[in-house]
Amino acid sequence: MADRRNQLVARVRELLAEALGASRTRSAAAQLALASARERSVRVRRAATGVPERVGTERDRRLAEIDARHASRLAVLARQAAEAATREAPGAGSADWPTWRPTPADRAEPPGATRIGTVRLVGADPVPALVALLDGGHVALDGDAEGCAAIVSALLLRSLGRATPGSVRLVGYDPDQLGGGLAGFAPLGPAGLLTFVGPGGLGRLLDDLVEQIRRVNETVLAGEHTSLRRLAAATGRRPEPWRVAVLLGGDELSRHERGQLARVVRAGVACGVHLIVRGVALPDDPVVTRVVVTADGAQVGTLPVRLDPPPPATLVTETCREIASVVNAGPAPTPFTDLLPPADRMWQEDSATGLTAPIGEGPQGRPVLLTLGDYPPHALIGGPSGTGKTNLIFAWIGALAARYSPAELEFYLLDFKEGVSFARFAKGRRDPSWLPHLRLVGINVNTDREFGLALLRFLTDELRRRADAAKKHEVTKLAELRAVDPVGHWPRIVAVVDEFQMLLAGRDAVAREAADLLEDLARRGRSQGIHLVLASQDVRGIEALWGRPALVAQFTLRIALPKALRILAERNDAAQSLPRHHAVINAESGQTEGNELARIPSASDWETWSNLQHRLWRMRPADAAPARLFDGDAIPQLADAPDFRAMQPPDVGTPRSPVALLGEIIDVQARSANLRLPRAPGRNLAVLGTRVDEACAVLDAAARSLARQHRPGTARFSIACLDPDADPAARALYEDLADDAAWYDDETVAELMAETADGLGAPGAAGAPHYLVLFAVDAAAGSLAARSAGATGLEQLRRILHDGPERRTHVLAWWRGIARMRADLGGTGSRTDQIGAWVALDTHGGELGSSLYPGSSGPDWYPRPWRGLFFDRAVHRTGQTIIPYGPAR
Repeated sequence: MADRRNQLVARVRELLAEALGASRTRSAAAQLALASARERSVRVRRAATGVPERVGTERDRRLAEIDARHASRLAVLARQAAEAATREAPGAGSADWPTWRPTPADRAEPPGATRIGTVRLVGADPVPALVALLDGGHVALDGDAEGCAAIVSALLLRSLGRATPGSVRLVGYDPDQLGGGLAGFAPLGPAGLLTFVGPGGLGRLLDDLVEQIRRVNETVLAGEHTSLRRLAAATGRRPEPWRVAVLLGGDELSRHERGQLARVVRAGVACGVHLIVRGVALPDDPVVTRVVVTADGAQVGTLPVRLDPPPPATLVTETCREIASVVNAGPAPTPFTDLLPPADRMWQEDSATGLTAPIGEGPQGRPVLLTLGDYPPHALIGGPSGTGKTNLIFAWIGALAARYSPAELEFYLLDFKEGVSFARFAKGRRDPSWLPHLRLVGINVNTDREFGLALLRFLTDELRRRADAAKKHEVTKLAELRAVDPVGHWPRIVAVVDEFQMLLAGRDAVAREAADLLEDLARRGRSQGIHLVLASQDVRGIEALWGRPALVAQFTLRIALPKALRILAERNDAAQSLPRHHAVINAESGQTEGNELARIPSASDWETWSNLQHRLWRMRPADAAPARLFDGDAIPQLADAPDFRAMQPPDVGTPRSPVALLGEIIDVQARSANLRLPRAPGRNLAVLGTRVDEACAVLDAAARSLARQHRPGTARFSIACLDPDADPAARALYEDLADDAAWYDDETVAELMAETADGLGAPGAAGAPHYLVLFAVDAAAGSLAARSAGATGLEQLRRILHDGPERRTHVLAWWRGIARMRADLGGTGSRTDQIGAWVALDTHGGELGSSLYPGSSGPDWYPRPWRGLFFDRAVHRTGQTIIPYGPAR
């Protein structure tokens, strides 16, 4: 056991010795490594002391280089952002308030974005902060009330300034302040550009906006364009205004209102309907810009914005006033040439089935057409003075005349205003051209309602002629008649009567007959191509139309100018908000669903119309003749009368009763009122009244026309002038009749009566005609009272009146009153049969009584200057209004 123990000890000692040697070896190596490390540490510390300086220098250099590149890039980006902002929001869209002014863009140009403030960039100039509104999106505001109000004012003013006046319409819903939040924009209200919706009206407002969107999608975009902005870019026209609804608070929205609001948000931008809201929750949508306003700025998304100050109140008010004044003045009319066809297409249309022509431009830029035919057959035009009735009529006439030849269309024009607007269509001294389609023009007829009645009678006769021809050919309509009778002359007739209410004014026979004729023409004229166009300022007070719904109902085409009343249906107020140069065209008897808006071109200035008229005049048929021009203010001349110029002595041996011309009949044709003087009882003429010039004119025309029918020396004229005021006219007549005339005055008139009365019983008394032309014969009562050969001069005058006509002796006498004439004829109870014809001047119808006129009350006659009522017992049932011919030139 001891040996074993010793062996183990020896072994342990060997192992410990080996371990000790190895440990000493490793310790020496470690000491060596430590020394080397210490040496390296010293070297590192020595080297490290120089690194910070070098690294700092390099770091500073690199940071400086980065800062320089960043500043340069930031400046470039800021400049580009500012330039982009200027392009996107030019002029009024981004200008600072001190230099701000409206800068309207073209209607086809998008208005761009709108500035609300600036974004601050470190080391660069501020960049405008823009939001999209018109054609871009909606704006939702939240936060500080004062800041929100500033943004609303800026958005609205800049939008108004960038758009054409009238193309932005605002609707305000401000239940808390009752419109006070938009008070500065109040001047837009009278122009129809700003309306307010009261508390509780949000639902109706949203419904209306949704309806506008539906209408634009359905009728304006109509599947051809995706938005109004694209339509404007493609066509160069924007047919609809922008509608901006400003919603400032209110109660919690109902489910229906939320649904409608979501529809406006989703579909409104494409249709020009936009929202600016505060206190109303808008649904999330890419087109909604949310602006959170704080006391020191705003947040647009994640972008901090420094808000612009609100626009000055005076700037807002003055700008709105200027815009409203421009809108109230109305847009400039479109060119008249837009209504005309190309030169090679003029007179190429066929009127067999109707007349169709454009009257103006519709909201979508398309022409608005007017049609007269079987339906609608007639038109009613209404509008206050100054709204453009005459211009519209001119435009319509021009558009029709350029498309249809005179063989297809004829015009009859009548103007009851005191003016000469229609005279330019007729041949005149200033312009020898005339409209080839024209057959009649009546101007200054406001006191000559008989001329309007004559036109209606003429049209009724033409209607009867056409109806007889249609019956003969076994057809019913004009198109059918023209087909079976192509060689007949069957153009369509358009009769235009401006201020037609004058024709129907009053409760007299003229108004009653005119209303009856109008009703008949309106009812039956459509089938025979006779169309009525009646224009008036106001039809409310026309008594002759009361109780005649069938008459008014025939005028299914209604044209209402701005502020027109009673032209459209009762609940159709579309004309009340019309701008100037516009009209509502409605072919459905004025019902709202038939409304079409038309922008009427300027057609009434002389140069514009003259160019067209001269072109059409040069195209006129070889046998075309100027239209008849009736001017109520003009006094006709006997020498110009067709009846007078056609007069001549009859051939020898040809018996013919002479005819005295008394004046021009107020009629469609230029005809003279004539008094035939056969050898028959009562063929004498009495002129009644105190107007010297007119009485002299009637006697002068009668004597001169009679003299023209007799060869020199074959007739005798005895001229007696008993009133000094009539002496110049009587002398002129006496001198012109020369050897065939004898002169008598107050001293010699008794001799004339005695000689003439005695000659009635002499042999051969019925030989040569003898005409006694007596001026103011009642003034000779004293001279004629003396007896001569057993009879007074008055008794001799009565004998001449009674027996003379059968012996070719006729009296043409002027009495200055009916009472004086009765006295000369024998007193109050005397018979007046010997006065077969008379012309009443300033004598009322009631004075004529039953002895001179059929009936007991006398004719409906109200005297007026240079007009007379002519009645011939042998011819007339009613009196005939005439215009005495003017003094001989």
